[in-house]
Amino acid sequence: MLPERTNNARKGAFLSVFRRPAVKSRRSLAFRLPAVRARHSWWVFVVILATSAFAHAADFSVRFEEIKKSATKKELYQFLFALPKGGDLHNHLGGACPPDWWYAIATNPKVVGDNSFYTRVRIGDCNLSDDASLILYRTIRKSTWDKLPECEKSEYEPLAGLNSEDIQKWKDSLRLDKSREGRDEFFNVIWFRINEMFDDPHVMAEVIAENVKQFGAEGLRYLETQYSADGYTDSAGTPISEDAVVQIVRERIAQDDVKKSGVTIRFQKTILRFLPDSEKRLENAYAFVSAHRDLWVAVNMAGREDNDRGYPLRFLNTFREMRKKYSGIGLSIHAGEVDEPNSHVRDTLLLGATRIGHGLNLITDPETMLLMQDGRYLVEINLISNRLLEYFPDLTKHPFPEFLRTGIPVCLNTDDRGMWDSNMTDEYFTGVTTFNLTWSEIVQMGRNSLKYAFVEEPVKRELLKSYEEAVAAFETKFGDENWREQLKPVKPIVSNYAEKTLGITK
Repeated sequence: MLPERTNNARKGAFLSVFRRPAVKSRRSLAFRLPAVRARHSWWVFVVILATSAFAHAADFSVRFEEIKKSATKKELYQFLFALPKGGDLHNHLGGACPPDWWYAIATNPKVVGDNSFYTRVRIGDCNLSDDASLILYRTIRKSTWDKLPECEKSEYEPLAGLNSEDIQKWKDSLRLDKSREGRDEFFNVIWFRINEMFDDPHVMAEVIAENVKQFGAEGLRYLETQYSADGYTDSAGTPISEDAVVQIVRERIAQDDVKKSGVTIRFQKTILRFLPDSEKRLENAYAFVSAHRDLWVAVNMAGREDNDRGYPLRFLNTFREMRKKYSGIGLSIHAGEVDEPNSHVRDTLLLGATRIGHGLNLITDPETMLLMQDGRYLVEINLISNRLLEYFPDLTKHPFPEFLRTGIPVCLNTDDRGMWDSNMTDEYFTGVTTFNLTWSEIVQMGRNSLKYAFVEEPVKRELLKSYEEAVAAFETKFGDENWREQLKPVKPIVSNYAEKTLGITK
């Protein structure tokens, strides 16, 4: 509650707009009256517009409740596929490529050029050159294969030459879709299977393009993906400079197929938090983002939080030093993605983050929850990820609705959607069917995903405007009793996750 004096002052200021001012002469009246009338008309317009928008949204909220009750699973999925969406703020580019895309991209000569890939299809009795070779379907580039001992070479096959059975097994090995799999398979195996496909900048530029195009088809307006330009090599294994990699990205996203998607894309530079030299990597990340601010907008830290070497306060002094050098670089950090209660979310806020990735164990820290209800911070929610990595295998126990409905800003995101073989529509469908989301909650989450984006302010304003206009048009289109007729032309991209887990037929 505001103090009475403050309330009275605000009330007086508001009413003064409509009061007739004291006039000392006809001349002063003639001079001031048009301005008063203009001011009065402007306020009336705003009040009418706001009232109309509220009434329309309220009407559609009723319609949405009807749709939830009467729609089939397929109809609800169609509806949520057509839904205007804001942004995906928590997206790991390396984990965002479904297996079908990986195979198509990595075997496409137009993308890889004189590069090619081999994958391990059998494990024999060779004296292995490294422990990672024990991982079946581990993929390497030809220049690496050329250097292997002959025995190890025999255990690999060209990716483009696999038979149909091995292609399917290779694709399945990149999905987290079996009950016996979980976070250990995810963190310790799948990434090592993708392996050297990550090292080809043309492959990763194509991954960016494919993600942008699908997100555009789903009605997304903004993608802020975690992508670093270091560590790339050419087909011979020779390192490529960061600037050369950035140029490859610029050229790919400037092509018509990406531009036509309607999706604005920006990048975060992410470091692993538990490495011995992570502080130095953090300094390098800030320098890189500062030098490429037109595309890179933020820094992030990722990595298993149950590895104690990456605890947040390890980096407090480094972040403080970076703030002495740089201004205007966004900071979103993974925190609270762990089973045990701890102070990681609170400590991460102390590092300067305004967005928290996952934030699962925030629910065990009531003081920090109260702090985050003031609206300065956003929690990036990843429902499917949290289920498959077994942080909340039963999503009905997920803290998401507690955050959402106690005033902590949240939005839905896809995390490593390629390994789940899912999409953004799946996140919304899961949220609606598990937590009975209302229309106003859905729209506000989309708005949050743009409001808390690190994109430059003029672009953010245009994205928000576009989003609000799209939502209004959507409400008009589906606001009548014939909403089912409006759904018929909608042809959703049904993910493998949606088919196998959500029961949506393709």
